[in-house]
Amino acid sequence: METSDRPTWASGVWRTAATAWAVLGAALLLTGADGALSRVVPSAVTALAVAATAWAAVRTRRQRRDYERRLTAWAADKAAHAERLRVARELHDIVSHGLGLITVRAAAARRVHGPDRERETGQALADIEGAAREATTELRRMLAVLRQPYGDRAPLRPADTLADLPAIVEHAARSGLRAVLDLRPVGEVSPGVQVTVCEVVREALANTARHAGPTDVRVEVRRDGETIVADVRDSGRAGSWHSQPGAGHGLRGLRERVTALGGTLEAGPAGGGFHLAARLPDGRHA
Repeated sequence: METSDRPTWASGVWRTAATAWAVLGAALLLTGADGALSRVVPSAVTALAVAATAWAAVRTRRQRRDYERRLTAWAADKAAHAERLRVARELHDIVSHGLGLITVRAAAARRVHGPDRERETGQALADIEGAAREATTELRRMLAVLRQPYGDRAPLRPADTLADLPAIVEHAARSGLRAVLDLRPVGEVSPGVQVTVCEVVREALANTARHAGPTDVRVEVRRDGETIVADVRDSGRAGSWHSQPGAGHGLRGLRERVTALGGTLEAGPAGGGFHLAARLPDGRHA
């Protein structure tokens, strides 16, 4: 926002006061500072200045309320822009991986000669088709996220994979959480789903640490048919722990992201603690 958008109470009041006293001086000069006007004019101008000051104060309060509303909207827009940049980097990682595979397979097939050339070319074309389809799917999924008006304040970082889950849980444990990870065999999982699973686990652990303190929490990631399930459950608030305020956007941002991938997110109290479960469709073979 521009500096000129801020409330201008001081300058407005000084202009009003200066005008009032200029009127007073002119009136006194015209009357020679004698007679009834020499007593009436100062009183009248002083009353005018007081009224103008009161008016300026009311006007400034209105300006400040309007300024705060515009500042809130500006901050939300900046946050959304930051989220788009973050998702754009993840999108770059996914798409560049697919294009890299296509390039390598095409180059390798081109160098094959002899009786195996036809078979190798056919396999390379199949691999290239699969990589292109996958990249297109991931592109559509991530573009759906980019269309969302909401932005998360998470920092930019390389795209996560399920292999990063132990480090994510270990990092959360440094805050005092007694976190346990149960990562079951899930087979091959698309990069976009892996990124989102890591985001779900990271945000769920952060929420637990913020609202429940050093408590027990179990993280489970498993495959259920063509769906990847990320399940995080804690045992409730530890002792006299006082919930720490957050930005209030974490779960909403996760829900938008999970929904953009065609999944569902459920979160709420359960068994004295808090339970969060994300289900993300992933059609790859287990």
